[in-house]
This record gives sequence, structure tokens and C-alpha cells, in this order.
Amino acid sequence: MLIDLAPRMFVASPSLTRPRGASHRLLSEVLDLAGPETALVSHAERAWSSATFSGARHTIILKFAGAEAIECGEAFIAALPDHEFTVPGHLVADATIASVEQQYVPHPCLAVEAELLLLEDC
Repeated sequence: MLIDLAPRMFVASPSLTRPRGASHRLLSEVLDLAGPETALVSHAERAWSSATFSGARHTIILKFAGAEAIECGEAFIAALPDHEFTVPGHLVADATIASVEQQYVPHPCLAVEAELLLLEDC
């Protein structure tokens, strides 16, 4: 899967500046783990359920631009699978790196696609 690394303009919404709900809490924790040099490219959520659990699968794409940011991105890749999330009333059952793309020209940049499964804690 190719990730579009083109620069984008983001406007902070109240929901991202003041996290509300489980989805926003999860996104906030992912961004904190990734570090301040991270740009959110996209966040998508789709319902997920099994015979015993329900929740949502989250796909988050982050961009790390510049040498220092790429180091943070590499640390994020290593830390995500074992990170203990604290989302009240929910459990992160799975956190994986789905894809990683790096470009060197014209500027060094790393794009990381993460998949997280957030389940409602019964």
C-alpha cells in the first residue's frame, strides 16, 4: 500500500485538543507515544465484533519528517506493540505496524501505518 506523503493542512478540532471518548483517547495516546515531531496524516475507525467482544479497528497513519523525527518514528515502531494503553472502559487487544514507507528525496520522511483493535471492556 502506498501512503500519500504530500503535505496536508490540518486544523485542530476541539475533539483533538480536548480528547473525548475512547476513540479520541486512543488517538491522543498514540500521538503522545509517537512524539511531538509527528504529523497525523489520517485516522479511520470501523466497527469490529466477534461472538463475545465488540469494539473498533483503528487505522492511523503518521508522518515523521526530518532526521530527528525519523528517530522518533523508529522508536514508535518498536514501542507500539508492547505499549500499555489506558483507555477507560476499553482494552487495546492488538496494536501492530501495518506498513512503513521511507523516502529520502527531496527530504527524509517516514510514514507509519498502525492498526489497533480497541475493545469494550465488559
